[in-house]
Amino acid sequence: MSEWKELTNESQTRWDGIAEFWDEYMGEHSNRFHREIVRPKTEELLAVVEGQTILDIACGNGNFSRRLADLGAKVVAFDYSPKMIERAKLRSKDYLNRIDYQVVDATNYDSLIELGTEKYDRAVANMALMDIADITCLTRALQQLLKQNGVFVFSIPHPCFQAPNTRKIHETEDINGQIVTRNSVQISKYLAPEPFETIGIKGQPVPHIIFHRPLSYYVNLFLSSNFVLDGWEEPSFQKDENSNNRFDWYELPPAVIFRFRKL
Repeated sequence: MSEWKELTNESQTRWDGIAEFWDEYMGEHSNRFHREIVRPKTEELLAVVEGQTILDIACGNGNFSRRLADLGAKVVAFDYSPKMIERAKLRSKDYLNRIDYQVVDATNYDSLIELGTEKYDRAVANMALMDIADITCLTRALQQLLKQNGVFVFSIPHPCFQAPNTRKIHETEDINGQIVTRNSVQISKYLAPEPFETIGIKGQPVPHIIFHRPLSYYVNLFLSSNFVLDGWEEPSFQKDENSNNRFDWYELPPAVIFRFRKL
């Protein structure tokens, strides 16, 4: 068994273990991060048109799948966690004629192709590619799954500012009689791809595995697979005076969102 397969199996096991916790936490409306950082620019880059067929990759509890259906899309959604798909179906009883949920491993090229060649106008992956041990099969498959001129939009934690062992720093300083606060990050590694454990939501039962990759990895992978990069966003939170000085990423984007178009 290859290292990637072992990591994929371990990652899937962990997500099955935390599926219930994540589903209950995210609910129907997700958390602030998804509502303010991920969704607005993702929807803007996707530019969904009613009647389009969209592939929702690593769909989790189907939160965004239902949003796509509400926008008028026909949705095929998959995740490698059977328990996540169970949760998605339970939450989507009013959508089952518009959303086809499946259990599919994004590292299995043959399983991906079975979803239908040149069937999809759009594909999307919200904060998911970093959870996939090997994304080369997915990239190759998307060339077959998307229609001509189809687009793939995906978001990931910004690897420049959320690399392994990143330290979040909150400083308070008295400058000429005024209390000034600053948020910053300190990183010591960035270029080398590597897996590491993380807690995405405080209190989750076990950590899950993230696969860090520099920006150049994603760009070069898709360009070499006959995609062109034609959209790029680095959203940040708007300043909140009631944040109690929490680390809210005002000047540092916590995520990056790409749009690649099939040539």
